[in-house]
Parts: sequence; structure tokens; C-alpha cells
Amino acid sequence: MAEQNRNPLTERAILDAALQIADERGLDAISMRAVADRVGVTPMALYPHIGSKAALLDGIVDRMLAEFLPTSAPSDLTWRDRLRQVGHGARELARRHPAGFTLLFARPAVTRDAVRVVDIIYGAMLDAGVPDAQVLRLERLFTTFCLGYAMSEVNGRFGGARAVRGVRGDVAPGSVPSHVHLATYLAKPVDWDAEYATDLEDLIELIADVAAASA
Repeated sequence: MAEQNRNPLTERAILDAALQIADERGLDAISMRAVADRVGVTPMALYPHIGSKAALLDGIVDRMLAEFLPTSAPSDLTWRDRLRQVGHGARELARRHPAGFTLLFARPAVTRDAVRVVDIIYGAMLDAGVPDAQVLRLERLFTTFCLGYAMSEVNGRFGGARAVRGVRGDVAPGSVPSHVHLATYLAKPVDWDAEYATDLEDLIELIADVAAASA
């Protein structure tokens, strides 16, 4: 039996412990017993605070998203800066919690802070002048880009990309003329920070264009 923790057991302490386990050993290492051991209680002591493993995973999503919610009121920032803040915050979050970040794709955005983040995006788009009927579609486009890019960075899809791109023309010689045409660029290293920033700005401009077209 785990030794009783001297500190009061709280939902925040449980979620902090679960996120630490994910950071150290990956999502597969998270269990009610592992978290209980981390906070120094029996597994049964967790259930009044976290009712199930599913609730624990949802709580981790909420705990992560709370890290990059803006500290300033939305009215203090332009709509563009609010979207930049969310976009860059998502990428930073993925770097801090690469294993836990995958839960953002697996769990629905129905926890308190998850909904608050989406509401910030909705509000930015409404302030930009995006028609109500287009807001949800553009929010999905925006979040899919931000989350997908960040996930690709921290979980390997972009890792070693220069080497991978450089040999693609050898995989199917004679049948990939576009690769041959782009060989010079395929061999160049990628500045991921600059590329992400540029892509994010392009997406923000697309949102502005949608708003302008409806004006």
C-alpha cells in the first residue's frame, strides 16, 4: 500500500502527477495505480476526485490547455494577436508535453479549459468580421493546422526531414519528375520556427480574407 500523502489530495495534484508520468514514461504508463503511487495514496482514494480512467485523461487535456490560456483579457489584444497567441502556445505546449499532447486528438474538447480555448478562437474570428456561419469551419481549419504541425514536430514526422526528402527521388527513380525538379530545395534544411510562423500568418490572412469578402 502506498504511504499516505501528508498534503491534501486535490484534483489538481492528481492531474499534475498524471501529466508528470506521461512526460516521463508516455501515455501507456498512466494508470490509476501509477498516479496513486505518485501522490502517495491508494488507488481507491483517487475516485472521489477523478471518477474513472477516461475522466483522468480528459483532466490531463484540461490541465495542459490551462497552461497556455492567455493571462490578458481578450480586449487587450487584437484578433490577430489572439490567434497568434493560441497558435504559438499550442506549439510550445507540444514541446513541453509531447506524449500528453496526443490526447488533444483523442479526447473531445468538452472540458472547461478546452472550451475556453475554443471560445477565444471563436471570439477572435467574430471580431475579425468572419460571418457566423463560417466561424466553426475556420476554427477547425485553424486548430487542425496548429495541432497537426506541432504533433508532426514532436512525434517524428518532421524529424530528419531533410534526409528523408533528399532520398525520395531514389525510391522510385524515373517516375518522380517533380522530385527531380525540386531536388535543390529538397536538400536544404528547414527552419521550422520560420516556416510555422509564416504558415500561421498565411492562415490568419485567409481568415481576414473570408471576413473581408462578407463585408
